[in-house]
Amino acid sequence: MTPAECRRRGFWLKPLSEQCAGRAGPNSSSRWLRSLRTSAGWPSSSHGRLRCPPHVWREVRQTWKTFLRNHMEGIASIDLFVVPTIAFQQLFAFLVLGHKRRQLLWFSVTGNPTAEWLARQITEAFPWDTAPKYLIRDNDRAFGAVFKARVRAMGIRDRPTSFRSPWQNGLVERLIGSARHECTDRVIVFNEDHLRRILSNYASYYNEVRTHLSLDKDAPCTRPIERFGDIIAQPILGGLHHRYARI
Repeated sequence: MTPAECRRRGFWLKPLSEQCAGRAGPNSSSRWLRSLRTSAGWPSSSHGRLRCPPHVWREVRQTWKTFLRNHMEGIASIDLFVVPTIAFQQLFAFLVLGHKRRQLLWFSVTGNPTAEWLARQITEAFPWDTAPKYLIRDNDRAFGAVFKARVRAMGIRDRPTSFRSPWQNGLVERLIGSARHECTDRVIVFNEDHLRRILSNYASYYNEVRTHLSLDKDAPCTRPIERFGDIIAQPILGGLHHRYARI
């Protein structure tokens, strides 16, 4: 893209001194910065700002995938999914997933997910100083002003995804798909207490037994390698899944 096209489209960056300070070092001179700007052929304004082509903007700007990769240890994701009961009642299951080990940190069940209820769940999911640095969620109306205020009060940076972009919250969406395919779609739920017991058993299976390829075929709660003994199968969720161990 030519400088004229950059000027017409208005691609802007921060002041050149701010962008290059990290790479040029504390002793970099303004003459060197001006020579860099001139050699690149990018026009600058009277305020010292630099217009650049899109490929440079993409290099400087942090993408969403880069953000997830760089801050994996301090990110948690939340979401809701619907589970029907035998009486055709809709129950909402709330899940909290930690990105570091893809561990299911918290779950709860309700028939009416209000902002006050969701705020209380966040408080119970992250007691004391265990709160993550970032919280990823969608733009559901249930995450209202009360919920946002609670998140800010806990020192968590709220990071809602873009509209119609479920891929930005892909880990918890994958968890919901696994929970539906491996659990809730294969059992008949009677009421909230029944669903809570089912999800409790599934959470133990997901965190302690179920392996993940992204974790080198390990579970979120690391399982020791058992090399000796006879293999036995321990049923989970009434035989829906099994834990294979050596004795």
